[in-house]
Amino acid sequence: MSKSKSNSYNNDRRNFLRTGLTVAGALALPTGFASRAFAANRPPIGTWPAGSSGHEVFIGITVPRTGGYALQGEDELKGYMLAVEHINEGHPLIRKISPKTKKGVLGKKVVYGVADSAAKPNEAVQAQQRFISENKAVLMTGATSSAVAVALNKLAQREKVLYVSGISGSNDTTGKDCVRYGFRQCFYGQTAAAALGPVLVKTFGKNKKVAFMTPDYTYGHTVTKSFQDYLAQYGWTTVTDQVSPLGSPDFSSYLLNVANSGADVLINVNWGHDAVLSIQQAKQFGILDKMKLVVPYQVPFLAREVGGGLLSGVYAATDFWWTLAEDKKYPLAKMFVDAFDKKYGYKPQWGAENAYMEFALWAEAVENAGTFYPPDVIKSYEAGRKINSLVGEVSWRPQDHQLIRPVFIVKGKAPSAMRNKEDYWDVIETVPGLPLMQKPDEFGCNLGSYT
Repeated sequence: MSKSKSNSYNNDRRNFLRTGLTVAGALALPTGFASRAFAANRPPIGTWPAGSSGHEVFIGITVPRTGGYALQGEDELKGYMLAVEHINEGHPLIRKISPKTKKGVLGKKVVYGVADSAAKPNEAVQAQQRFISENKAVLMTGATSSAVAVALNKLAQREKVLYVSGISGSNDTTGKDCVRYGFRQCFYGQTAAAALGPVLVKTFGKNKKVAFMTPDYTYGHTVTKSFQDYLAQYGWTTVTDQVSPLGSPDFSSYLLNVANSGADVLINVNWGHDAVLSIQQAKQFGILDKMKLVVPYQVPFLAREVGGGLLSGVYAATDFWWTLAEDKKYPLAKMFVDAFDKKYGYKPQWGAENAYMEFALWAEAVENAGTFYPPDVIKSYEAGRKINSLVGEVSWRPQDHQLIRPVFIVKGKAPSAMRNKEDYWDVIETVPGLPLMQKPDEFGCNLGSYT
């Protein structure tokens, strides 16, 4: 775990904060802070007011840096780090998203610590618990695995510390496992199916037989079900659903069942390195020669890692693709892609875009709340403001804390059609977000209390 503060500084700071909770300490604090914390009759909650009493505020970041999702986790982390840099310097891109941001959030510098979750819920929770107790984190983030997102949702509600999920595709994150203290800006199973489903029916026709490959956790099961539900309306039937654990090194037994299923279409819901291996091995089994491949989630770096042009002609749904920067409708996308490419030397994947936006939207919510007091920040999110983003105007749905945002449909390019080494996908359709979303309570969301 890396931290941007020394242990000695943390000890001194904690001692000061304990003193600051007394009346005498309150009198020594800035008048605005004292009035918010005490005159407004607000008792301490979560890490407030301790976490925001000094000149800095701390964010705990947990992403997979080892294991099958590590490549995607590192891309996500770069998006978080660029966002912090831009927030602290008052970068023009942040100002476009959060006009009230000058330098820092409410004038306070943002610092962070990073821990490797290895896509394991227990490790993520333990790391974030340390960030809360040792660093008085005012915000938690990081998932990539929806199982991690669900676990951190529960931690956020229990500890009363805000959580923004980063990558999380499960319906449950803002469905049955939603919480008042959790927010998600990326697309998810329901919206992926509702956006990509019409393209599949139009391209391949009705009454098709489909095989699914499903990772055995909340993301996999909810994405598969969403696609099954949508496609069933058009006569598509599931002939096999091969469920595999995360980190499977060999998909042979699952692929044998797919090969013998008689399916017309293979929908591979696997993520990260599991997606890479399962597609490569499907090619070896001859499956891709007799079935159409669909990837419901355009996994960051997937086309590059699979190689061999295996995703040429393959349809996928995604949060963001860097060529949106070439579309005049998305000027903020160009600012982001240019800044990211300059700093890191490659075009950002949608994990990085997603991470950047989570922090930018958090800064926007805090600035409009005018305080770090968690219930007020939550109500600022829930206010329903229209906000500029990298993919156009967006807003938060207050009933389940899901961002209303477009989903992009992409189609894999043949190697001969690529303009450069990163030009793997064509954006073929932009689907507005709101019509894709289920009713706010359809997946069992009950946000819980503010305090």
